[in-house]
Amino acid sequence: MKLFQQKTQVHKFENSKEFIEEFKICKSDFILTSKNAYDTYFKSFGLDAHVEYKSKYGTGEPDDIMMDKLLDDFSKTNCTRIIAIGGGAVIDMAKLLVLKDGKKSSDLFQKKVPLEKIRELIAVPTTCGAGSEVSNISIAEITEMNTKFGLAVDELFPDYAVLIPELLLELPYSFFATSAIDALIHAIESFVSPKASIYTEIFSTKAIEMILNGFQQIVLNGKDYRFDIIEDFLVASDLAGIAFGNAGTGAVHALSYPLSGVYHVTHGEANYQFFIEVFKTYNRLSPDGKLAKINMLLSEIMNCKVSEVYEKMEELLNKIITRKSLREYGMKDYEINSFADSVLDSQQRLLNQSYVKLNKEEIVNIYRILY
Repeated sequence: MKLFQQKTQVHKFENSKEFIEEFKICKSDFILTSKNAYDTYFKSFGLDAHVEYKSKYGTGEPDDIMMDKLLDDFSKTNCTRIIAIGGGAVIDMAKLLVLKDGKKSSDLFQKKVPLEKIRELIAVPTTCGAGSEVSNISIAEITEMNTKFGLAVDELFPDYAVLIPELLLELPYSFFATSAIDALIHAIESFVSPKASIYTEIFSTKAIEMILNGFQQIVLNGKDYRFDIIEDFLVASDLAGIAFGNAGTGAVHALSYPLSGVYHVTHGEANYQFFIEVFKTYNRLSPDGKLAKINMLLSEIMNCKVSEVYEKMEELLNKIITRKSLREYGMKDYEINSFADSVLDSQQRLLNQSYVKLNKEEIVNIYRILY
């Protein structure tokens, strides 16, 4: 049984100039990024690289149509190295570019074709949530199926993850909040995963401590205090990425995918909707074992009784950013059953990595409570 691997080298620089000099960016590089990030932190250096903006391919979370357009554009270049500068969506899209050309993204995500890595990838996160810079996972909506798929194969591991705290200084508060909560979910879900080990627990635990301590400081000192501790959130997201890259995530992610796919809710925000209720369900069904261990850790960090951890967590996260009801996104009551069916049909990979494998009745109940 494999316990742990980390194939990605992690680097940290104070600013983009140090990164450019160290990695010697040149004309054979293909950069995928956002216009704002590039204009703010890279344009002034006059880089001799091929640059494309994610907005060219669409807005919001990646889907197979966006990825196919990107793959087509890339095939017309002679670039040999990929540099992704952005959030999880940008990095997830760029991961497919390391593979041998000529494949449709929907076929890649459904593993209908062989996967062969032939290029190097440098991943530079501009958010503090996805952890995609150190994981072997890419996520996209398959439009014909109206749900998200995750492709988790070692060929997608970035060769280098580059942490540059200054790139997060322009991140709007709402994006900071939902991405940091996403990182917290990655850390907690990976901690209780059946695939977790003593090695992944080290990364999960440190990420949980850093994020929750940071949230508590923000509640005390105000939203702008995040800029003083932004590096902590960037590092914590990376640690959580290493943890879930090995141990996986579970039912929180599984239940969020139909909501994201149908109503185009961002990944971190969608996960936030289901986080507390899924863990309350775990606590009701199987309160011992790893869940008792994580509950004790959470109670120590939040200075509360073990029996109060989910109420205290909900209270803390709502002070960071208010959670909406599912109906506020446009979800209809009759979709509860179809969403549950979609989870059971399409997300067995995630359900099998859950602390408790939920059945349809339990999934429907979670959707109904949150509706």
